Amino acid sequence: MMNAQATPAEIANVVAHVRARGYRPIELPGADRLAIGVLGSNPAAIRDAVVALPGVIAAIPVSKPYKMVGLEWHPERSVVAVGGVAIGGGSLTVAAGPCAVESEQQLVATATGVAAAGASLLRGGAYKPRSSPYSFRGLGAEGLDHLRRAREITGLPVVTEVLAPADVALVADAADMLQVGTRNAQNFSLLEAVGESGKPVLLKRGLSNTVEEWLLSAEYVVAHGNPDVVLCERGIRTFETATRNTLDLSAVPLVQSLSHLPVIVDPSHATGHRHLVPAMALAAVAAGADGLLVEVHPSPDDALSDGPQSLTLEQFSQLMNDVRRLVTALRHELVGGPSHGPG
Repeated sequence: MMNAQATPAEIANVVAHVRARGYRPIELPGADRLAIGVLGSNPAAIRDAVVALPGVIAAIPVSKPYKMVGLEWHPERSVVAVGGVAIGGGSLTVAAGPCAVESEQQLVATATGVAAAGASLLRGGAYKPRSSPYSFRGLGAEGLDHLRRAREITGLPVVTEVLAPADVALVADAADMLQVGTRNAQNFSLLEAVGESGKPVLLKRGLSNTVEEWLLSAEYVVAHGNPDVVLCERGIRTFETATRNTLDLSAVPLVQSLSHLPVIVDPSHATGHRHLVPAMALAAVAAGADGLLVEVHPSPDDALSDGPQSLTLEQFSQLMNDVRRLVTALRHELVGGPSHGPG
């Protein structure tokens, strides 16, 4: 921690000392003073080397294994901008769209509908990781073209999943935000690649990840140069089979007490059942989530992927009306959408 009156020369001197000892310094400007994060092993040695330097008021070890995503390192909450849409900062942001991009007509119809209902981001999978090799696995590059077209028509920024490091550049060219899905939550090569992509990243919690493992995955992305990470709780695998997964809503306030990154909730994958999605979406808002990720399809019964958990356009519109009522009661702000109240 630097003194509030530390000079540029004193700051440069500390940074030089850190580098000279083989550590990686990162300047972290705050509201009142500058902090210099130091990445590397044996923190006691570097502490002794810098604590007495001019301008330094304290050298504080970070106790958590995740450094850059933790509140110890970065006490101010982050806001991530996705194509001009903010996630975090006390407002609520809703991303909606189909699990898989099936055709331009299907995607544009969904995008137009969710935009009219008040969503501010479009989600849709061009590349789909599926448990069975015989399931529909997306349209690939053609699906990316449909996402571009839907964004052009509606103005909604696009979030879509990337599956492999080799595809990051291709997907990043079409998307405003890259999603790392639950099956890839500990694919460290992919995490490093999206960290170097320059695009915001939506990081879903792994199927059986602990909160610490989830945050360490986010650390991979941030440590590779990308601070714009949004965490997504989407349910974890437990003994329960009545729902697709078990939605861990306690993770929302817990992670917010540990990390400065925004946290959103995906009630669709968490429950696996359409009739459960609205209630869990509202519960996520009440729990303090920074946003929602909801699957919507014009005709869910005909969907090629995850139809049983997808809302119809009418159901999504009703959910958004309920969300407006709830955020008003909670004194939050809903990002985007119509300015009028529920009809």
